[in-house]
Amino acid sequence: MKPLDEVRLQRLLQGQRWGCLGTLDGGHPALSWVACALDGQGALLLHLSRLARHTRNLLVDGRVSLALTEPDDGRGDPQTLARISLDGVVEPLASDNEAYHAARQCYLAHLPDAEMLFGFKDFSLFKLTPQTARYVEGFGSSHRLAVEQLQRLLIP
Repeated sequence: MKPLDEVRLQRLLQGQRWGCLGTLDGGHPALSWVACALDGQGALLLHLSRLARHTRNLLVDGRVSLALTEPDDGRGDPQTLARISLDGVVEPLASDNEAYHAARQCYLAHLPDAEMLFGFKDFSLFKLTPQTARYVEGFGSSHRLAVEQLQRLLIP
């Protein structure tokens, strides 16, 4: 097995703002595309509408998966693109404390065009704390990451 290329993985984790979120919908898997940002402390932030099915699902069961991938650059074999699946738990952040305001600023630093959405009553900020991860560096090269290693890579 190839050794883990931490630089490539960190670039993937810190460079992607768009991921595929997997939730449980009545016991069945459901996928949605969501914007995400690192919180600088080893977790990811999601700003989601409570009107969306994925948000309603994660409020019932906070266990989720989030998949991130390198952009498809048109290469012959897309299986050589690096990708990671993060499994963890999502929790809503209460908007009446300093931690929320710091998370909001962090999210907006990565996704400044989302600022207007913070004015909508149905949107809430959520924190995804990864518990396990599977990183595929390309065809035939995969790695399971320990929580400590993953959290270190999530911190810029």
